Amino acid sequence: MNPLKILYATYRYRKWLSNGVAGLLFIIAGIIILVYRADIQTFQLIMALLFCGLGIVLCYICLKKIVLALLKINNNGLTSVPTNMLDIGKKIYHRSQLRDGPNIAVIGGGTGISTLLRGLKQFTSNISAIITVADDGGGSGMLRRDLGMLPPGDIRNCILALADTEPQMEKLLQYRFQDGDLKGQSFGNLFLAAMTGISESFEAGVRNMSEVLAVTGRVLPVTSENINLIAELEDGVIIKGESKIGEHNTFHPGRIKRVYLDKNNVKPLESALSAIDEASVIVLGPGSLYTSIIPNLLVDHVVERIVKSDAIKIYVANIMTQPGETEGYTVSDHINAIYQHAGCDGFIDYCIVNTGRVPDEIYRRYLNDGASMVRLDANKVKKMGIKTVERDLIQINKGYVRHDPVKLARAVIEICSSKAGKQ
Repeated sequence: MNPLKILYATYRYRKWLSNGVAGLLFIIAGIIILVYRADIQTFQLIMALLFCGLGIVLCYICLKKIVLALLKINNNGLTSVPTNMLDIGKKIYHRSQLRDGPNIAVIGGGTGISTLLRGLKQFTSNISAIITVADDGGGSGMLRRDLGMLPPGDIRNCILALADTEPQMEKLLQYRFQDGDLKGQSFGNLFLAAMTGISESFEAGVRNMSEVLAVTGRVLPVTSENINLIAELEDGVIIKGESKIGEHNTFHPGRIKRVYLDKNNVKPLESALSAIDEASVIVLGPGSLYTSIIPNLLVDHVVERIVKSDAIKIYVANIMTQPGETEGYTVSDHINAIYQHAGCDGFIDYCIVNTGRVPDEIYRRYLNDGASMVRLDANKVKKMGIKTVERDLIQINKGYVRHDPVKLARAVIEICSSKAGKQ
């Protein structure tokens, strides 16, 4: 920063503080006149009231100026600054409430996790998003092959979901080039690639990008290792690559038997494990079962830390099945697949399930594509020792069925509150 600007900022703060101190002195003087003059005259009474009034005004101006400046600094100048003390008070109170919110670790990837994060940041600022890095398709795959970096797509979406940015900035970061060598590539992916290039690691690049965009909470890749996802179908066919697994029904239909990583002993990021250890709530999903959620559980020590944690463990069931991954799956089928790949069971406490109805026209389109609503087989889920929380969570976004961010986040917070109330 320019030294003159620093001096000017320092001068402004000193000036405002001086006004505040002068205000306090005026208030004290007025109180002294009122309290210690038993035979106070009318003129003295007026002077005392004037002193108190002037002091209150000076203190108000001091507080308003300083809080406005601090809020502007904290927002990196990206959001509008409130112009009256009522707005300031509301904002300060809301931020203090967020700081006191539950510590939540969300594990997964894809659009499902970013949807949940958009809702959770309305209720708590203590959020850690632990995201898979097995993506090898689209713009992320291009950068992964060209630059040798970890895939940025899911990370980018989660950063934007937690960011405090203007709509125009979000549009810029989500913009995809339409022509040339960069056709199909997201500007946000390039931004993260550049940030990684000037940072000591991909993790540091993610952290620095999060700071630039004033992110609420943390976004953490589950590992810094270059990993690929492999699926074995029930007929024995092997599908290599996350992108091909998600679309294998188009060239070789069949149910997935299991997925695994292309290397053993994949080391997790210590920050990701710490986030699990520190969480009071751990949420799996929503998102693609085999390509977004389970890959995180295949990284060493992740399941171990989840099982050992005293946190509330919640699984968010998908609204729709996914062609190529979960055709015909019920809620218990999803949970059984998680337990199978985790190598242990019984660690999920709650399952959040949608009960809302998809509009007929949209549902018919999903049926034509081979997808259907995930059916809740409540008795089987109950036998697993899992409590179900049923809510209408549907939001239709551009013709697609999605979870409503705030409704889903509220369901998570309600579970936290009810559990805390019983302790």
